[in-house]
Amino acid sequence: MTKQARHIGPALGLMLVAAVALTGCDKNPVANGDRPDPTEPVNLPVIGQGRHESRFTAEVAVRNAFAYTTTWSLRSAPGNAIFIWDVTGVPSLADSIIVPEAATLGDIQISDDGALVVVAKERAPGFIVIYDASRPDLLVELSRFSSTDTNAGVHTVKLGRVGGRLYAFLSVNIGGSNTPSQLVIVDITDPVNPTQVLARPMGLPFIHDTFVRDGILFTALWDGGLSIWDIGGGTKSGTVADPVLISNIFTVDGNVHNAWWFHNPNKSEKKYVFVGEEGGGAVGATTRGDVHVVDISDIENPREVAFYNVPDAGAHNFSMDEPSQMLYAAFYNGGVRALDVSGDLGVCPDSARASDDRCDMRLAGREAGIALSTGDPMVSIWGVAVSGNRLYASDMLSGLFSLDITALKR
Repeated sequence: MTKQARHIGPALGLMLVAAVALTGCDKNPVANGDRPDPTEPVNLPVIGQGRHESRFTAEVAVRNAFAYTTTWSLRSAPGNAIFIWDVTGVPSLADSIIVPEAATLGDIQISDDGALVVVAKERAPGFIVIYDASRPDLLVELSRFSSTDTNAGVHTVKLGRVGGRLYAFLSVNIGGSNTPSQLVIVDITDPVNPTQVLARPMGLPFIHDTFVRDGILFTALWDGGLSIWDIGGGTKSGTVADPVLISNIFTVDGNVHNAWWFHNPNKSEKKYVFVGEEGGGAVGATTRGDVHVVDISDIENPREVAFYNVPDAGAHNFSMDEPSQMLYAAFYNGGVRALDVSGDLGVCPDSARASDDRCDMRLAGREAGIALSTGDPMVSIWGVAVSGNRLYASDMLSGLFSLDITALKR
């Protein structure tokens, strides 16, 4: 796949203004096995919203009755707060935590057992904070981790277990077009005493995010593409302390921001990785960037087979309802989009096939649901998180939305 690189900075600072008029779906059926014939996308109902406007809302994580959001940059107040939301009904603010020294917070993550919450602090001095979540409505700080390798600022943090141990995977952007950024891995199995196990230059100029599953690590390296590493689950004898590269792919138009490796429990299939492209933009303008679908059935030779585009809006972070085979994507000013990802994503009618042979998922009728896309209210959706029959969407401009996704359940 030919990379069409662009020199465009990260789009995280964008204030988004325009709502997008939706185009219609191609109604031709797709021979995709277990996927039903395409239908018009469902308008996902808004259950309610927890409003907060003094700070820009950033990432969201949710478990059971509580959701957590971080805050970003400077509005009327700095991005130094974590908000704890009771989401048993309409989201309501249960508590807040101020992180000293912070002006911008990045990712917030919940460990797979629900015991810990971890948040990334951007800008120097960069660090992560680890909280005890045994009372999810009242987080208690256990420790902080920083090193000379994190000092530039931790943009994202993702958690993953490998060999029974819990690790935090940190993306540290050094800055400067000639200075590689870094992947830093920290063992947080003992959350009171976190220990760094790796710092490796990676991404020029950016490493934006990671995804970890089954001993495989994915790193989103902007115009360096998506790299896939064996850290204990592959055939390359890699470890967490010494990842071994399996393969790399340059997705169309570069700007690789994030990824999600889809495990389809209905077919026992681990074929596809969804890649977010974060394009450029500016205050008072729209965003851009597609969702790219990479087939890794031959993991040493990944190939891009499909994409999803929203005119005048750009992809940001993902969440998945894997049993229902639905991908949910935050699209900034384009609201929230739900994609049916069942069946073979590389198969589509000719009317939905782009000139480079990739399937256009919108034209193939895979746009299953839409929310918050009309411009009323104006939104800038940063992140999404699935929990049960609800989807939670963090809006930079106004707080946390709760959406009903019952209609898309299978």
